[in-house]
Amino acid sequence: MVFLKQRWVRPFLTLAAVVALATVFSPTRDGFPVFWNLDNQLNVLRQVSETGILATAMTLVIISGGIDLSVGSLLALSGTVFAYTFARKDWPLAMAVSAALFATTSFGLASGAIVARMRMQPFIVTLAAMIGSRGFARWVVDNATIDIGFGSGYVDRVIAFLALKRVVVPTFLAVAFAGYVLLRFTRFGRYLVAVGGSEVAARLSGMNVGWVKVRVYALSGFLAGIAGIIHACQNHQGSPNAGVAYELDAIAAAVIGGTSLAGGKGGIAGTVVGTLALGVLSNLLGLNNVDENMQWMLKAAIIVGAVWLQSVGARKETLA
Repeated sequence: MVFLKQRWVRPFLTLAAVVALATVFSPTRDGFPVFWNLDNQLNVLRQVSETGILATAMTLVIISGGIDLSVGSLLALSGTVFAYTFARKDWPLAMAVSAALFATTSFGLASGAIVARMRMQPFIVTLAAMIGSRGFARWVVDNATIDIGFGSGYVDRVIAFLALKRVVVPTFLAVAFAGYVLLRFTRFGRYLVAVGGSEVAARLSGMNVGWVKVRVYALSGFLAGIAGIIHACQNHQGSPNAGVAYELDAIAAAVIGGTSLAGGKGGIAGTVVGTLALGVLSNLLGLNNVDENMQWMLKAAIIVGAVWLQSVGARKETLA
């Protein structure tokens, strides 16, 4: 039973427990649990894709010793800019996508520069970015929501294609795989772990810690932009009010997946498993028509429970 004490095993145990609950408490159709219906399984994957992309970005930031509270607002900004330029201003698709990604990456870049150069707490900086980017999104469209993807024109066909499961799910998996490769096999990934493990030691070893932080927050903004475009396509609208509290789901997925909030420890594979666990839980609650407010309270309890289990595991590793 020694393997049960391994850090990487815990996310899979969490997912197995949630899947077991979903199987037992799922409504049935012709005696078969609706949860295991193929369409339902694909819907779970589609629904977790946006959170999974945000969680991948959040994992990289947390491993570097920071936090990014702005990803939910950046998702809204990206979707709004994309919808505004593509559907309202008739920009070509590539230009509209580039504008959305440029906007969110710029906010991430600014957050990283402030954290690195002014030595401010990431919590405060990204909280300000969360407020500022949502305000900017509302200013761009004058607080309006831009409907897209209805009808049979060029814009509508593009939006319908980008919202397909066979586009959304592979995009999430590709982002997660790229994050895994970046973290495990690149110099930048090793720098993230080193900075998160001990910033002082990283500086003394000659590492450019500030530049590492600037890049990871810019990357977080870029990935939030991708999630925002997917969100706009799936919901057929660009709304500056979208993505509220999405940063909490991203943090929860990373923590459930075994990423330490203290920095320096974690991995993308665990985050993917944590994302799936949250998705299965949301699906189970949705199938049983549990009130949305109750779902938020349950998620809050899960975050606290995951952090508590993580701290217990860390204490045991220290004492071992």
